Amino acid sequence: MNTTTRTMFESAFAEDTYKGLTSYPKYLLSKYIYDEKGDKLFQKIMDMPEYYLTQCEFEILEQNAAEICSAFSEKEAFDLIELGAGDGKKTKILLKELLKNSDDFKYLPIDISQHALDELQKSLKKELPEAKVSPQQGTYFKTLEELAEYNRRKKVILFLGSNIGNLLHKDAVIFLSNIAKAMDKDDMLFMGFDQKKDPKKILDAYNDPNGITEAFNKNLLVRINKELGGDFNPDSFKHWETYDPETGTAKSFLVSSIEQNVKIQKLELEVHFDSWESIHTEISQKYDDSIVKWLASEAGLKVEQTFTDSAGFYKNYIFKKN
Repeated sequence: MNTTTRTMFESAFAEDTYKGLTSYPKYLLSKYIYDEKGDKLFQKIMDMPEYYLTQCEFEILEQNAAEICSAFSEKEAFDLIELGAGDGKKTKILLKELLKNSDDFKYLPIDISQHALDELQKSLKKELPEAKVSPQQGTYFKTLEELAEYNRRKKVILFLGSNIGNLLHKDAVIFLSNIAKAMDKDDMLFMGFDQKKDPKKILDAYNDPNGITEAFNKNLLVRINKELGGDFNPDSFKHWETYDPETGTAKSFLVSSIEQNVKIQKLELEVHFDSWESIHTEISQKYDDSIVKWLASEAGLKVEQTFTDSAGFYKNYIFKKN
């Protein structure tokens, strides 16, 4: 492996890839799965019967839209700021309810993927042309720094899909703390948390029989090949999922089935893999009420209201500043 210290990279993707593949154990950041191809694969994942999270959150929003939107608006103007908006399918349930009630709001969908934002804006113009929409491309953390600018009126921050689960608890506290810093006392945070449940149910959600989740994780390798001049052979890596019911942590890995060297031209890097050596690609944390309350208290937030699906698999929480 080339271990020469690098100081200049053409992109954050290049720098993070270099850091991950020169670390031990090796890792890649899951946020880089989401290019145009990754976005489409994730849409397929959300439509899988095994991926219960989507259906559960849809149920919560559809059954409780009136109560949720009433809590949001409280009959005053507000900005609805969504982190990781994606295709906005679930959010549209809330947007329709808010428009039906003639609530005074502006929707600010934020996503790392410009492609996802373009598609969302196109669909909103067609389906909900009366909605005021202002898309913003960027990472969660960079955008959080800018949230404090929206102090003209009340803010309601959405973070759906249990995306908080991609962070270890210590990082989740930092993330929530940054949100709390950007909030005023009347602002709200509406966030989804996947709950602990039968471990088999969780494993099936991240290891579907049709290989969609495998292709999703391997898109990291495909993107490195495409954008950084890599020569990964995705077929020589096995997708592997684990779940620890004690910690509530599901982890995704790509495991090299052979000893091999991979060259990445734009990083001037050659990476050696032993047989069965892994690349950690993603975590998906699962929660219960006590963990969520602890995370909130550590971040200076408090739980105001909770909504759950009929099976109790998933919960959405409304937080306010503590």
